[in-house]
Formats: sequence, structure tokens, C-alpha cells
Amino acid sequence: MQVHITGRHVEITDAIRDHIYDKTERTLIDFPRVEDVRIVLDLQKLQHSAEVLVQGKSLHVEGMASTENMYTSIDQALEKAERQLRKLREKVQDHH
Repeated sequence: MQVHITGRHVEITDAIRDHIYDKTERTLIDFPRVEDVRIVLDLQKLQHSAEVLVQGKSLHVEGMASTENMYTSIDQALEKAERQLRKLREKVQDHH
């Protein structure tokens, strides 16, 4: 799984980078079809936005969050993407 981090109007520090790598490994380890994760961080005045794009074999999931704290935005965006991935997996594995 490759993780790409992009910053718009914000500098990506080592602490943010480490937080993103740790969080993505913990949340997306259960999904083997995930090949590529793109995270775009944006700063507009006081709003810190994080957008997570998860791509893989026959899947495309997006999660976006905007709060006053960058770390909270990253966590919420990853949780939204993880929730969508779980829903897709349950759809595929739904055996009656």
C-alpha cells in the first residue's frame, strides 16, 4: 500500500507525516485490496481540511473532513473512508 501526501497552503511536517502513516496502517490493514491512498491536506483561514482517496482493485472510496485541528480532520476523514470500505466489504461478503 502506497501513501501519497499533498499539502495545499500547509507545510507537511514530520509529525503530521508520521501520524498519517501510523493511522493509515492501523485503519486500512484489514483491507488487502487497497493499493493506493492519497491524502490531501488543505488550510483555509481557520479550517483545516483533509481529503482521503482510497483506490485499489475495483474500488474507489473518498472521505473528507474539515475541523479547526489538522489531526482531528485527518482522523475523521480516515474513519469515513474506513466506514465506506467496511460497507463495501459487507456487501460483497453478504451470504444468505
